Amino acid sequence: IKESRQRITTALKNSGFRLPDRKITINLAPADLRKEGTLFDLPIALGILRAGNMVQLDTNILQETVVLGELSLAGDVKWAKGTLPIAYDMAQAGYKRLIVPKDNAQEAALASNIEVIGVSSLVELIKYLRNEITIQPATRTEQLDQTTSQLPDFQDVQGQHQAKRTLQIAAAGNHNIMLIGSPGSGKTMLAKRLASIMPRMSFDELIETSKVYSVSGKLTNAPIIQERPFRDPHHTTSQAGLIGGGTIPQPGEISLAHNGILFLDELIEFKRSTLEVLRQPLEGGTVSISRAQYAVQFPAHILLVAAMNPCPCGYYGDDRRTCTCTQPQLKRYQDKLSGPLLDRIDLQVRVPAVSYDETQAHGSGTSSADMYKQVSIALDRQKQRFDSDSMRNAYMKPHHIHTMCQITDSAEQMIRQAFEKLGLSMRGYHTILKVARTIADLADADIIDAPHIQEALLYRLQSNDE
Repeated sequence: IKESRQRITTALKNSGFRLPDRKITINLAPADLRKEGTLFDLPIALGILRAGNMVQLDTNILQETVVLGELSLAGDVKWAKGTLPIAYDMAQAGYKRLIVPKDNAQEAALASNIEVIGVSSLVELIKYLRNEITIQPATRTEQLDQTTSQLPDFQDVQGQHQAKRTLQIAAAGNHNIMLIGSPGSGKTMLAKRLASIMPRMSFDELIETSKVYSVSGKLTNAPIIQERPFRDPHHTTSQAGLIGGGTIPQPGEISLAHNGILFLDELIEFKRSTLEVLRQPLEGGTVSISRAQYAVQFPAHILLVAAMNPCPCGYYGDDRRTCTCTQPQLKRYQDKLSGPLLDRIDLQVRVPAVSYDETQAHGSGTSSADMYKQVSIALDRQKQRFDSDSMRNAYMKPHHIHTMCQITDSAEQMIRQAFEKLGLSMRGYHTILKVARTIADLADADIIDAPHIQEALLYRLQSNDE
């Protein structure tokens, strides 16, 4: 933050404060912790003014107040990223007051039990501290304006009943899903409509997501993220861009999709090394980035939606066009995805090409509102089961599965045969039970029955049915 010296010196002069003609040394303790960002400008300037006896501050104010903000050369206080998580941490640490840029005031006010004062300039801050003016604290708003009216509707999708059903299961239980189909079959169109049947975010989820965007400097147009994120990075995205990183670690696409959807179109075209880093976040819901002096952890609870062609030419298994790929080409193509990564994708479904008759059935598709009615039944069951608004079947741990996935004798016999015949891993076995639990919830059933297990196995075998 060495460039702050010029900004602060000029801002103080342009704000009418004459600095003493001597060397000024500023100590940012602890000295061994690297400082970065522009939010130190305002507190440093305030410290200089107090040390030079140009402003008097009560000791209690200093102990109870946190100040942050960037200074322009004219002395204006500019927007600073990362304000929301700072406000939450300061409230938990027991501070009573937070002075922030005026543009960050509503964002910081989302933290409870702390007074947030927004200032637009250094002069305004000094007048406030001298009790020459009064600034009303920013008020916290919990008004949620989450609407799906602007989201694409499933009614626009003709046919694809099996894919819609699978996406319905994914939305209800937050299960990762892969759409496999020839070019133009509607994979991307389906994926972009998934958000319209996802449950509305709770206030805590809104805050969690908004914190990530605040740290990334992307919370500029509104003080809070109102809708579930939908991130669709290009297949040329680097490993750091997808998972996060950099000299100063920043959240990647997977963290920006926290509590939302991460859509990876043309999955095979991503570098294998890039995809492999998804394995740990998909399992644990967090991203850990380690550096020599410190480690950073970002949240990454996502619903992964992947889309891919079945082969290099794109028409393997297509009813209307012949695949021109050789067996070695097919094997090389399929080997680009590792077994452990595929094992973390709960649902795999074929998306066939649409027939001509289906293209003419305008407006006859099932709407998102109708699909959400059944999803809401499953959500209510999960809320009662876990006593939580955000817990989903996909997040169940082994002890949850043991107590919450009760199955009939016929269902147990079916999954036993599948376990032995398919050579399922323990993760695969648990995944089938989780998906079957969601299917049973959609059917408003207490016990998992054989048809629920059968459907869950169907989505497990979709990629290998040819």
